[in-house]
Amino acid sequence: MAHINEHYLKLQAGYLFPEIARRVAEFGKTQPDADIIRLGIGDVTCPLPAAIVQAMHCAVDEMGDEDNFRGYGPEQGYPFLRQAICGAYADRGLEMDTDEIFVSDGSKCDTGNILDILSDDNVVAILDPVYPVYVDTNVMAGRTGSADANGRYAGLLYLPITAENGFVAPLPDRHVDVIYLCYPNNPTGTVVSRERLAAWVDYAREHQALILFDAAYEAYIRDDDIPHSIYEIEGAREVAIEFRSFSKDAGFTGTRCAWTVVPRVVQGRTADERRVAVHDLWARRHATRFNGVSYVVQRGAAAAFSPEGKQQIAERVQFYLGNADLLRAGLQRAGITVYGGRNAPYVWLKTPRSLSSWAFFDHLLQTCHLVGTPGSGFGASGEGYFRLSAFNHRDRIDEAVRRMAAALA
Repeated sequence: MAHINEHYLKLQAGYLFPEIARRVAEFGKTQPDADIIRLGIGDVTCPLPAAIVQAMHCAVDEMGDEDNFRGYGPEQGYPFLRQAICGAYADRGLEMDTDEIFVSDGSKCDTGNILDILSDDNVVAILDPVYPVYVDTNVMAGRTGSADANGRYAGLLYLPITAENGFVAPLPDRHVDVIYLCYPNNPTGTVVSRERLAAWVDYAREHQALILFDAAYEAYIRDDDIPHSIYEIEGAREVAIEFRSFSKDAGFTGTRCAWTVVPRVVQGRTADERRVAVHDLWARRHATRFNGVSYVVQRGAAAAFSPEGKQQIAERVQFYLGNADLLRAGLQRAGITVYGGRNAPYVWLKTPRSLSSWAFFDHLLQTCHLVGTPGSGFGASGEGYFRLSAFNHRDRIDEAVRRMAAALA
C-alpha cells in the first residue's frame, strides 16, 4: 500500500469555496424554488470580448488546415503572445524581455507551483486575511506545522490587515524569506500605495527575500497613484516575481490563460550560500511539468492587447466596477461599514450586529437567498468581515442590493 503525503491531512476540513457550495446545495434541497443570487466566488459573467472570440475562431480554422496546423507549442508561450505582454509593460514604461514571460493556465496554478523551486525551510509571510491558495499550497508542500484553534498554521508568519491598521500590513518584525502580496487585494478589495510597496521592496532587498506579487486585479485600478505592477518600484526586479491573469478582465476564467514574470536578475541561494538564478529553475520546472497553453487560447489572449480588445475589456471592467459602486452604496444606505470596491471587484464589509462571518453567511442565505463569502474563510483576521463579488449581471446586483436593504434595515 502506497504511503500518502500526510501534509494534506493538516489541511482544514474543506477548501473555502467547496464548503460554500456544499452549504448552498443543502439549502437548495430544503428550498428548491429559492432564487439564489451568487456573489461569492469571483467568477466573471460577461462573455468573452468580440475581438478575442474572433481571434479564437481564426485560430480554430488554422488548426483545421493542414498547412497551418500546430501541435505542441513552446512551453513558455508562443512568441506572439509574450511579445504582446512585453508591449503592455512597455506602455507603462517598463522594459521586459520576452524570455522573462512564462505563459500558463492560471495564476492560481503558478502561485502554488512556484513552491516547487523553493526550499522547505524558507520562512513564509502572508497577509491575513489571504487568498486561501497561498496558505494551502504551503501546507501541502510541508512548509508548516499543524493549524491552531484559529486556523493559523505553525511556521507561517501572519500579517493582519484589518480596519484598525487601514488594511495596510506591517512589515515583518523579523527575517522572512518569502512574502506573498496581492494588490489590488483579494479578499478585501483594498490597494497599496506606491510608498508602501516601495517599503516592501526595500525590506526584501535588505533581507534578500523573495516577493511573490499577485496582480490578477490590476485592470481594476482607478486611482492614478496606485501602481499596476510591482516593477514600477525601483529595485523590484531584483526581488519580485509577478503573477498576472486574463481571467478577471478579459473573461478567461473558463478558457484559462495567465502569465508569470520571472526577471533574470532574481536570485535564490543554496544551502552552501551559492547564488542561483530563480529564472533558470522556473524555466526548467515549467518545461518539465507543463506542455503549454493551447494555441487557440493564446491567439485569443494576444487579441486582448489589440486596440479593439483593450477597449472591449475596459468596458467590461467598468461594468463590474459599476456593480461594485452599487453594492457599496446599497450597503452604506443600510448602515453597513464597507471597504474596498473602489479599485477592485470585491466589496469587503463589516458584519452587522457582531455576527460571525459564517453566521452572517447563513443569515443572508436564509433571509435574502444571497451567497457571499465569509471573511473567516480567508484567515483569522477575516472574522467579522464578509466579501461580496461584483461579478454578476446588473439586474442581479440591483436585486441583491434591494434584498439586503430589506433584510438589514
